[in-house]
Amino acid sequence: MHEASYYTKLKDGKVECFLCPHDCIINPGKRGICGVRQNSDGMLISEVYGFPIAVHTDPVEKKPLYHFHPGKQVLSIGTVGCNMKCFYCQNCDISQATINSYGKVRQVSVSELALLAEMKQKNVGVAYTYNEPTVYYEYMTDLARDVHHKSLKNVVITNGFINQKPLRDLLPLADAFNVDLKAFNNEFYRVHTKSRLQPVLDAIKTIANNGNHLEITNLIIPNLNEDADEFRKMTEWIAEVAGPDTPLHLSRYFPRYRAEEPVTPLSVLKEFRHIALESLHYVYLGNVQDENSTNTYCKTCHKLVIERMGYYTSTEGLDNSGHCIYCGTEIITHL
Repeated sequence: MHEASYYTKLKDGKVECFLCPHDCIINPGKRGICGVRQNSDGMLISEVYGFPIAVHTDPVEKKPLYHFHPGKQVLSIGTVGCNMKCFYCQNCDISQATINSYGKVRQVSVSELALLAEMKQKNVGVAYTYNEPTVYYEYMTDLARDVHHKSLKNVVITNGFINQKPLRDLLPLADAFNVDLKAFNNEFYRVHTKSRLQPVLDAIKTIANNGNHLEITNLIIPNLNEDADEFRKMTEWIAEVAGPDTPLHLSRYFPRYRAEEPVTPLSVLKEFRHIALESLHYVYLGNVQDENSTNTYCKTCHKLVIERMGYYTSTEGLDNSGHCIYCGTEIITHL
């Protein structure tokens, strides 16, 4: 049993959790919306601390991160639970599970995972991913400290639905973020994720202002978030708040969980990429077989500097400091 952070005790044995903007008031014996933070006799506990259900080594590009140590590997961990309820969730088997419903899970200590990350060859550090890492915040931050002590990096793959205090406490431990910006209107968030847009925008702005490496993902779903004008406003906002060099990943949707909408047409993805390139220098397509939209071209001389074939990455167009070998433009700030 591990006590959770960011909560206060209320009358009648209730507690209020302040980790994410749901600010759940939880009765004794009950869990918050995330499904993994439980009120145990007036104390909020994390039921997933020390219980990863996934521990794998992935290419860092799979997170997706295209401008952070390209070509390297990253030890990726996840638990169960999520503070959003997306009906189209691509990882519903774990995000919508509880630690009790998932089945037998082996306990793994922070020190074990940090040592595993250190021993992996060509491994840049640890990625907190698969499900929403906010819900295993205590496990993530304790591990992140050990990872930094070993001179490795921490990567947080998140929906961005987190309160400002815990986010600011996380920033010194996180070297890179990929934030899933699901749409650019609150109604989409309210109806389809059971959350809100503004806290996600606030999180992106806070991360960008702090100088952590930031990339953004947008899953384009037919009939739900494919309004071109709204999308243009989103990319203009990203450029203004986070900067035009912020990589944007446009991901192709496939029906999953409770969703029945058709697969995103490749033509829509290409159209939206064209729109995004009006404001942003680096826009990539995900879940598609299209090499031109996964390679990195220098924003200045437009020559190929990073070539990606599946998860094979060639950085022959970069020098040792992450600059274009043809014109000297900085492409990658973290090699």
